[in-house]
Amino acid sequence: MSESLTGKQVLVTGADGFIGSHLVEQLVSSGAKVRALVYYNSWNQIGWLNDVSQEVLQSIEIIQGDIRDAERIAGAVKGCEYVFHLSSLIAIPYSYVAARSYVDTNVTGALNVLQASRNSDALTRLVHVSTSEVYGTAQRVPIDEDHPLVGQSPYSASKIGADKMAESFYLSFELPVVTARPFNTFGPRQTARAVIPTIASQLQAGCTELKLGALTPTRDFNFATDTAAGMISLALCKEAEGEVVNIGSGEEWSIEETAKILMEAVGREVPIICDEDRIRPEKSEVNRLLADTTKIARLTGWKSQVPFKEGLAKTADWIGRNIQHFNAERYTI
Repeated sequence: MSESLTGKQVLVTGADGFIGSHLVEQLVSSGAKVRALVYYNSWNQIGWLNDVSQEVLQSIEIIQGDIRDAERIAGAVKGCEYVFHLSSLIAIPYSYVAARSYVDTNVTGALNVLQASRNSDALTRLVHVSTSEVYGTAQRVPIDEDHPLVGQSPYSASKIGADKMAESFYLSFELPVVTARPFNTFGPRQTARAVIPTIASQLQAGCTELKLGALTPTRDFNFATDTAAGMISLALCKEAEGEVVNIGSGEEWSIEETAKILMEAVGREVPIICDEDRIRPEKSEVNRLLADTTKIARLTGWKSQVPFKEGLAKTADWIGRNIQHFNAERYTI
């Protein structure tokens, strides 16, 4: 009999974030009892969980905390059968100026989740969420899970460290952990620190020119609901324990191609201007990412459902209706 999340106690760290909020929605829809860890702040703000329906919001348990606090994380994990660890610092440009905070949050935070999960009597499976940035620029395509890991930014280095901690807990303690490695997720609720909302917000705000960094790098873009579904499929797959598994679309699009498709979706064509402030250091730029999704298809049968152009149109529409969350004139790192 296949596993099910119906009635299961589930923890999502980083539930207030972009992907986390979509994951919470899908978990609730699947019948899970969701505990949502959000980053503590004195304003009692819950991030993008404010964007989910009241029905979803009223059905979940929200707890505030900090992924760096081992005792708080132990309390959050207690009694949970499934744990999804998404809480991370993710902006690559900010990692150039604040590297230590990435180690503290991404490596130590992951360690706290791993330790708490190891000490839990209830745990069935932990999904540790990685990133395709750990691969660096593709040395071969499509990128499979055996591709070398390259720390091309402090962010990617911190995620490599976190992934290796997860690997060590599986090998040392037989912790039932699977490392989900999503490629470039996009969709509603993503902030302008990522390239697609950067483009869409400038277009929707009526900017007369589009300021971007490098246009030639390619990315494997995957819509947020698909990424969340991929994570759930891995949580329900015992054969995935101890494995690293890519989640991607298996397609690649350049930044320039993406900008042109978004111009079509919004109905505005403007010149693209290279902004030097947005150019990454030469050896740090990841020029190509393209996922090999053979493994996740074999293990779970998952595959991407939302076509790229359809996902871009949905994203542009959401940004247009929520333009107050974006400052299109300012570069967000």
